[in-house]
Amino acid sequence: MNNTLEELLQLLSLEKIEENIFRGKSQDLGFGNIFGGQVLGQSLSAASQTVSEDRKVHSLHGYFLRPGDPKQAIVYDVDRLRDGKSFTTRRVVAIQKGRPIFAMSCSFQTDEPGFEHQDQMPEVEGPEGILSDFERFRKVKDRIPISIRDKLICEKPIEIRQVNPVNPFKPQKMESVKYSWFKAVGDMPDDQAVHQYMLAYASDFGLVSTSLYPHGHTFWESDMQVASLDHAMWFHHEFRMDDWLLYVMKSPGASKARGLNHGNIFTRDGRLVASTTQEGLIRYHKSIPPMEFD
Repeated sequence: MNNTLEELLQLLSLEKIEENIFRGKSQDLGFGNIFGGQVLGQSLSAASQTVSEDRKVHSLHGYFLRPGDPKQAIVYDVDRLRDGKSFTTRRVVAIQKGRPIFAMSCSFQTDEPGFEHQDQMPEVEGPEGILSDFERFRKVKDRIPISIRDKLICEKPIEIRQVNPVNPFKPQKMESVKYSWFKAVGDMPDDQAVHQYMLAYASDFGLVSTSLYPHGHTFWESDMQVASLDHAMWFHHEFRMDDWLLYVMKSPGASKARGLNHGNIFTRDGRLVASTTQEGLIRYHKSIPPMEFD
């Protein structure tokens, strides 16, 4: 297994320190604060460890309350709200320095048959031949600020290949739709719970920045303040994180320094396996031109 992938799996697995209480290490991805996907994935990992194996998560809803310190460990307190015949509900609070930094409710369900329909996966270029984020950043490493350069051009446990990336040095106004292929860089364990909390971790990459596409700006700009405010996720079918997945992200609107984003995640053969919704802070510390309507 790739070393970076093994480190991420260990990061998300957590240490049980008491009944319903877990501790997780933190990682520094160069954002200054803890990456939101980390507390998402670790919170789901903590909740999953209090649920029987025959029940899999089908939804989660979380709020980012405070910036996390990547130099400090995080304690996860799980509240067993309900264990029903078909559904199990958990609430998780992530705590640093005695204060909650993230709170999440999640629901698990036993497997049962039912009606099925789904949106169709859009026809986009496959992952073959597309440069990964690592390869794109390496080509322009001399132009990347020194403060984040090492974080962007190091080995990653999850490879991301953007179909329609924005040029961070000269962004242009684009349709508020983003397509990204992604997968783990090595083989994953045969445990669907692990794949689910790994997907929760990965689902935060690039989602909030989709709401900047129509405005010709990126979160790289020193005058731009971007942060996740909340995150919701629904799991529809089983999948593997070590196979290519397509993340289709759309931003239906932005207002009052917030941008709303929706995402659908498909397998290579077009099966919808998860959906996401996230609102993010997109605060621009310069004058903003008046809104234009087509």
